[in-house]
Amino acid sequence: MEGRPLEETELVERAKQGDEAAYGDLVQAYQGIAFRTAYLIAGSAADAEDAAQEGFVKAWSALHRFRTGAPFRPWILQIVANEARNRRRAAGRRAPLTLRTVAATPSGEAAPYPEATAIDTEPRELLLAAVNELREDDRLVIACRYFLELSEEETAAALGWRRGTVKSRLSRALGRLREQIGEEAYA
Repeated sequence: MEGRPLEETELVERAKQGDEAAYGDLVQAYQGIAFRTAYLIAGSAADAEDAAQEGFVKAWSALHRFRTGAPFRPWILQIVANEARNRRRAAGRRAPLTLRTVAATPSGEAAPYPEATAIDTEPRELLLAAVNELREDDRLVIACRYFLELSEEETAAALGWRRGTVKSRLSRALGRLREQIGEEAYA
């Protein structure tokens, strides 16, 4: 059928055969989440852009090693995350989470009143501040699962952990976050 979008598996198979346009479609489909993942880890937009771009270039070179039938998104996110970690390590910095605190307004709805936005923003800022006080592994697992909305499998791939490790670290991180928020609420 002409004109229908290709499925991910079809695009991957065509890209593995050297179809640059098919790989371009994959890049276009995943460049947003790849950048957000890299930004979360690297902490700077410039490093995130470089990490995402380099990740896609390395993935193209390693595409022959990609397991047929496996989901592409966790694989590419792992490569991008590794690049971002390398850049952060090279810069020698601890990157705080810098996520947008403004809620997206679904299309067709009226914009919220400024007072409502201010009320909504304050709890988000408190939550983000509490998350930034956590250890790096805790921050990353919480951010991947809840801010980037990655699945456990995708989080495991992006962070280079096993799925069970993601579950246990997420549980402990949320416990520490609850303690952190409790301490800040009574401070």
